[in-house]
Amino acid sequence: MSDAPIDIGPVELAEEQPETAPRPRSKARMIVLSSLLVAAVGGAGVLGYTAWQISSQKDAQLATPDKIGSLTLDTSEDAKSTADYLQTALAAEVDLDKTVAAVYTEPGDKNVLIFGGTTLIWTPEDDLDTAFNLISDNQGAVTDLHDVPAGDLGGTMKCGTTKSDSGELPVCGWADHGSLALAMFPNRTLADATPLFQQIRTAVESR
Repeated sequence: MSDAPIDIGPVELAEEQPETAPRPRSKARMIVLSSLLVAAVGGAGVLGYTAWQISSQKDAQLATPDKIGSLTLDTSEDAKSTADYLQTALAAEVDLDKTVAAVYTEPGDKNVLIFGGTTLIWTPEDDLDTAFNLISDNQGAVTDLHDVPAGDLGGTMKCGTTKSDSGELPVCGWADHGSLALAMFPNRTLADATPLFQQIRTAVESR
């Protein structure tokens, strides 16, 4: 037997492969992720603000003081009967825990009829629009309905006009997460009724 080495031909050694460099992140993917992050943060901010609004407004109380500026609470039987009717009508239209109503008088036959109530209200603007439908059913559609400044108490406030036997009747309303109220202003212009309603709300609502 020959001791000569066995020829197995040329042997090629495997070359060491360089490490693959990490692929750069897609610019489009980064933009999408950034946008989602911004949206998530923005959504959390909106939810937080809404939760704060609900928490700060939900425990509202409504009262009918004897005097509001130049207005005086009418305690006559006719006024009480009118107030009872308004309370009943509102309670049938909007689900409230407690309702109040009153008639205020001022020289010059410029009465103000106000009625409202308190409860936890999740969608103030929607419930306010529902309450305006109550007046529409009895007096005719409320027209020129528009937002007005709600003031420090927040929520939403709107004013408009409807038809009455004596002509245009200004109507205003507010709603927040704890209360809702409407007022009618016979023998006044809408321009006069709007600031008066803001004054009435400040005197009537507390938290």
